[in-house]
Amino acid sequence: MLVTKRSFRLPAYTTEGGRTIKDVRVGYESYGKLNAAGDNAVFIPHYYSGTSHAAGKYSESDAAPGYWDAIIGPGKAIDTNRYYVVSADALCNLNVHDPNVITTGPASLDPDTGRHYGMRFPTVTLGDSVRVHKALVDSLGITRLHAVAGASGGSNQAMEWAVNFPDFVERVVHVIGPGFSISPWVIALLDAWVAPVMLDTHWNKGDYYHGPSPLEGVTQALKTVALTARHWDWARNYFGYRLADPAKLPLNSFAHQFRIQEALQQGSSLTAKLVDGNHMIYMARANQLYNIEERMDRIKAPILFVPSATDLVFPPQFALAAAGRFRAAGGVAQVFVIEGDGGHLDGVYSIARAAEAIRGFIES
Repeated sequence: MLVTKRSFRLPAYTTEGGRTIKDVRVGYESYGKLNAAGDNAVFIPHYYSGTSHAAGKYSESDAAPGYWDAIIGPGKAIDTNRYYVVSADALCNLNVHDPNVITTGPASLDPDTGRHYGMRFPTVTLGDSVRVHKALVDSLGITRLHAVAGASGGSNQAMEWAVNFPDFVERVVHVIGPGFSISPWVIALLDAWVAPVMLDTHWNKGDYYHGPSPLEGVTQALKTVALTARHWDWARNYFGYRLADPAKLPLNSFAHQFRIQEALQQGSSLTAKLVDGNHMIYMARANQLYNIEERMDRIKAPILFVPSATDLVFPPQFALAAAGRFRAAGGVAQVFVIEGDGGHLDGVYSIARAAEAIRGFIES
């Protein structure tokens, strides 16, 4: 599929914390067609470092399609011949410097001052992004969501959809998520993810938009995210103990690296050019604030939990326990475990292994 990025604007939005943000903009893309009743829509919120580019390509020359292209498209698990699929950038999207990302956050200009917000931007929650996205889907003529499906931070947003708009959401697909609240383990892990940004001397307490950016801190932060989102079996099976250069032994110099060190550095350096350090910090806090435990009984939709067997961020035990609690409260829950050595990211790169489970759930 070839897709077009569009922009949605709200003149103002008031956050859960009571702060008003003016001129809110988020980007979105869609696949398939909305039916006359407006009730065949599926919404796809994205993960922590992701974007709205869930499927298809912007042009034929793109190196790769969207991250869930394996399950979104004509005849696929989320069949765009049947469903109108919409995906949108969250508030404070990390990749604000990607020309295909449209988001409002610390890197945006404050209309009242003409200056970048920096750390003066209001703290936002995943629920805030969901409410902005609700205004988007309303503007598109959507009357109900046949399903909301997301991975990781996107799975948390899917739950926020179900708890805040219980009569609007018919199904939830919660992929590589924690259940109904972030765990204390991940609260601390998110701190570790963003610490290198805040330790970079160029971060300057978030006020760096007229000077050097904390690029090195962002690069190191992304390396930490990339490593912890995998599994030691993935590292062993994919890299082993191979050297970046067989002629350069790590015994002889700290500049000589193993292949896994080189790969993480190269990938993170490339991605860092698109990422804003303050946006990383704000998105981390949004995920840390995710907790709908006391509102779980508002959810009317059945939930498909899709954990990864080797996930070190949200281990499968989290999803299994959440499914048990939901059933005990009278809800309907299914669980499908993705087998593989890819860790947390099996819910992104190996999502095809769950395709038939997702198809069956969506079509039920």
